[in-house]
Amino acid sequence: MKPARQPTKARQGQIVAAMVSLAARRSPAEISVNDLAAAVGLSSGAIFRHFENKEAIGVAVIRWVMSELLPNLERVAEEAGAPMAALEAIFHAHVDFVTRYPGVPRIIFYELQQPADSPLKQAVGQLMGRYRTLIARQLEAAGTEGVLRDTLDRAAAVALFVGAVQGLVMQAMALGNVGAMKLLAAGVFDVWRQGVVAGGR
Repeated sequence: MKPARQPTKARQGQIVAAMVSLAARRSPAEISVNDLAAAVGLSSGAIFRHFENKEAIGVAVIRWVMSELLPNLERVAEEAGAPMAALEAIFHAHVDFVTRYPGVPRIIFYELQQPADSPLKQAVGQLMGRYRTLIARQLEAAGTEGVLRDTLDRAAAVALFVGAVQGLVMQAMALGNVGAMKLLAAGVFDVWRQGVVAGGR
C-alpha cells in the first residue's frame, strides 16, 4: 500500500525530523538518503522530489533550528526581564533544546569540520551569528544597567557564553549521556556570570 500523498511542505518537515532523529544516534556522514526514505516511508526517488540533495536537507535542518530555537530564546529572554536573568534563561533554554534534539549539534559540529564552504556551512554561520547577536544584545543591556565589570571584553564574554554551551554538549556526547548537560548547566552558567559581573556576584 502506497503512503498517502502529502503536500511538499509536510513531507519536507518529516524528512527534516527524520534527519534530526537519525543524527541523534549516528554520524550525519553515515545517514544515507535510503535511511531517510525508510524513516518516512518513502522511496529514495521520492526524497529527491522534495529536496535536491542531502545537503539541501541539512540546510533545511538549520533553517528549522532557526525557526524553533531562536524565537524561543527571544521569548524566554523577554519573560526573564533583567538582562542577566535573560542570559541565564537563554542558557538553560538552549541546553533544554539540545537535550530534546541531540541530533542538531551532531549535524552542526560535523559540518563545521568540513574544510570547504557550502550552503550548509553558510546556514550554520547565519545561525551562530544570530545567536551571538542575541547574547551581545543582552550583555549591552546589562552594561547599560552597570552590572558588568568595567574592563569586561564583551566580545570575549559572548564567545565564552557560546563556548560554555558547546562544551557541555561535546562532553555529554562523549559520555553518551545528553541529559548530563542539565545537571551541570547551572554551575557552568554561574562560573560564567561571576566572570562578567561587577564584583563577581
